[in-house]
Amino acid sequence: MDFYQLIEERESVRSYDSKKPVPPKVLERILNAGRIAPSASNKQPWTFLVVSSEEMLKKVRPCYQRNWFQNAPQILVIVGDKSKAWVRKKDGLNSIETDLTIAMDHIILAAENESVGTCWILDYDYEMLAKAIGLKENEVICCITPLGYPESGYHKRRNKIRKPLDEVVRYI
Repeated sequence: MDFYQLIEERESVRSYDSKKPVPPKVLERILNAGRIAPSASNKQPWTFLVVSSEEMLKKVRPCYQRNWFQNAPQILVIVGDKSKAWVRKKDGLNSIETDLTIAMDHIILAAENESVGTCWILDYDYEMLAKAIGLKENEVICCITPLGYPESGYHKRRNKIRKPLDEVVRYI
């Protein structure tokens, strides 16, 4: 698929077939897109946690109480180590959030290319999720996404509502 078509057609999926996990080879290609994402000073301060065992899914799913999320056969948690991220000397800005966001974006676009559904989620119970995954002291959770194939009969809405380009771009 053409890259511009891919980004035009990608949308958040809120319908998953719980019995159809992403095959390992496909999952590996998707995760590799995150692995090769750029990061400040090439620090790569990320870890991609793929939650797929029933035991861990039972611990992680309650952190986001939407019915459709409970059906996702896999959940990806993007975690970063603040002590391994680049820090701007002038003001102490830590690049962790930016680095992890870029990696997540690469992963979501790669998933779309593989016809795997995703939905970028920030409104989860952070403390519950941190406990479930055993988050370490210097680590932070950036975001999560379900990974899976849409349920049979699912159709994309194809109604992206975005501001026009001239409203979001200024040439100076």
